[in-house]
Amino acid sequence: MPDEVTALMEANLLAVFGEADPTRRAQAIAETYTDDVVWTDEEGVTVGRDALAAKAQKLLDGMQGLVFSKVGQVQKAQNFGHLAWELGPPGQDPVATGFDAAVVTDGRISALYTVITGPENG
Repeated sequence: MPDEVTALMEANLLAVFGEADPTRRAQAIAETYTDDVVWTDEEGVTVGRDALAAKAQKLLDGMQGLVFSKVGQVQKAQNFGHLAWELGPPGQDPVATGFDAAVVTDGRISALYTVITGPENG
């Protein structure tokens, strides 16, 4: 069974950003993040579960036919986790790569950072 940080990092990628069903995604969001989670990415800072959910939905709406996949295992130190990922059509080369880093507080992700490391072919 994965430890808490590993489970949360994988849930962030697969059960939230990899989940097309809004009901299942909403449940995963409630179980994965603190109420006041802070998500920082290249577009700015998003605060709170509701704002994260709205931004995740917008992202998912724009990636029809693309799926997130883990690249390697979760790396962790105490309450900090790092997980590399790729995004692309199933079974094909990725169109984007990046990583998520997060701080876990009281069993939930309280701070999330997403970094895009590049498109593979461009």
